[in-house]
Amino acid sequence: MVHLINVGRGAVLDENALLDACETGRVGHVTLDVFAEEPLPETHPFWSHPQITITPHICGPLIPEKIVPHFLKNYAAFETGTQMQHVVDVSRQY
Repeated sequence: MVHLINVGRGAVLDENALLDACETGRVGHVTLDVFAEEPLPETHPFWSHPQITITPHICGPLIPEKIVPHFLKNYAAFETGTQMQHVVDVSRQY
């Protein structure tokens, strides 16, 4: 089964054709980080489609020496129930 992932440019996909491909079973699942219109409108069918996963559009250089300390700090905050840093705000769509 096809699992399409797009983290490049939103305009490279025909969103209506993609929805049709999901509905007809030609595509099993889709993970999208970018869209033709940014931010993705609240009423867009991607938000509620069971075969589509939306990820926050964030990226940068992934340097382990810089990422690991941040991860460990957030993990400790999560474990103790304290405030984590740089948490995605779903209501703001990022």
